Amino acid sequence: MEAAGITYRDRARNDGVEALLDDMERRSKSDEFAPYAPPYLVERESGFAIAQVAHIVTWLTDRHVLGTGDGAKDLHLIQLQLTISDMVAEVHNVHHPIAGGLYFDDQKDAAIRAAQAFRDERIPKFFDHFENALGICDGPFVAGTKWSHVDTSLFQLVAGLRYAFPNRMAAVESDYPCLIACSNAVSTIEGIAVYLASDRRIAFNEDGIFRHYEDLDPA
Repeated sequence: MEAAGITYRDRARNDGVEALLDDMERRSKSDEFAPYAPPYLVERESGFAIAQVAHIVTWLTDRHVLGTGDGAKDLHLIQLQLTISDMVAEVHNVHHPIAGGLYFDDQKDAAIRAAQAFRDERIPKFFDHFENALGICDGPFVAGTKWSHVDTSLFQLVAGLRYAFPNRMAAVESDYPCLIACSNAVSTIEGIAVYLASDRRIAFNEDGIFRHYEDLDPA
């Protein structure tokens, strides 16, 4: 939305967590099709709500005519977006490999084992796939010279992994020039550059998906 100049209101941040929980409870008790969990987007005019990141960005792409205009290419972009979601889920499972309801310290030993596998096996496997996708078209983005929701998601993924696993990322980034070039190109999109310099950009922290624990990213 920032890259495309789409106006929005961050209700959870502006109104607080209690407002978010109240809205979710109201929707769950209504006869509407309710989101299971945040994040979800609510259309201002109609109140229509849609959840799941890949679903949200696909809807926004269609609603604001941000796609490539080629049905097959747009489906491939959705496919990549879903693969990014898979990797993000694995990132979470590194620091919470046993149960989401347990504290990190309660599953630290399992997290250390999960982190080694993620760093050594999963990051290269996913990055190889993204690098190959970025090498198909000429230009810094997956679709070539025009950015898409996949590129902005790859930017966020790279930024998050740099925060969570700085040592591992420093070691592997040179193997993925197309991925890093895409991330760099996204950061220069006018709307993104403004967003990154604003207080709307929330710093990575240990309450989010991407968390940095030194034990999970040894030098």
